[in-house]
Amino acid sequence: MLNIVVLVSGGGTNLQALLDAEDAGEIKNGQIIHVISSSRQAYALERARSHGISTTVLERSEFKSSAEFDAELLKVLDSCQADLVVLAGFLCILGEEVIQKYRNRIINVHPSLIPAFCGKGYYGLRVHQAVLSYGVKVTGATVHFVNEIPDGGAIILQKAVPVYRDDTPETLQLRVMRQAEWEILPKAVSLYCQNKIRVEGNIAIIED
Repeated sequence: MLNIVVLVSGGGTNLQALLDAEDAGEIKNGQIIHVISSSRQAYALERARSHGISTTVLERSEFKSSAEFDAELLKVLDSCQADLVVLAGFLCILGEEVIQKYRNRIINVHPSLIPAFCGKGYYGLRVHQAVLSYGVKVTGATVHFVNEIPDGGAIILQKAVPVYRDDTPETLQLRVMRQAEWEILPKAVSLYCQNKIRVEGNIAIIED
């Protein structure tokens, strides 16, 4: 059984999707054992505690440097003996030392079809605002491994979602979450925990 640690910053809807999937037995060979939040006000902490999951708060502003923040994050991950780290709406950029130590063991969910509308500055409603401004007809979500390039790691799963003419960033965000993020994130976690994903170069290959 692999130890899963989830990193959050806000409401924790993707964390809830993972918890629901675990309760339903849909995450094979993995268990969420700890949640780390970058904000003391994050409702995701309540979601974790209601499931009896231990939590840690690491607010970036409380550290003198990003290196100190990364060192403390590594300390927590190591103490948890984390096998898989899941970024579920985590708004802090991970440092190189964290990424190197947990290479191909950190996954993130992004609310677009990478490589569109991704990279530095594309997060939250900003992604959906950009989608609507550009006028595309289809968007979606992507689960990918994390590397040194924001949203640049190997793609594990993607799912497309339609964009409607009367959409607002808020309605589009909700549709992408419900129809894509909450489906493919638990699925990717389960595939990883079953050792069904291997990485060659920057390509993730899912094995039957």
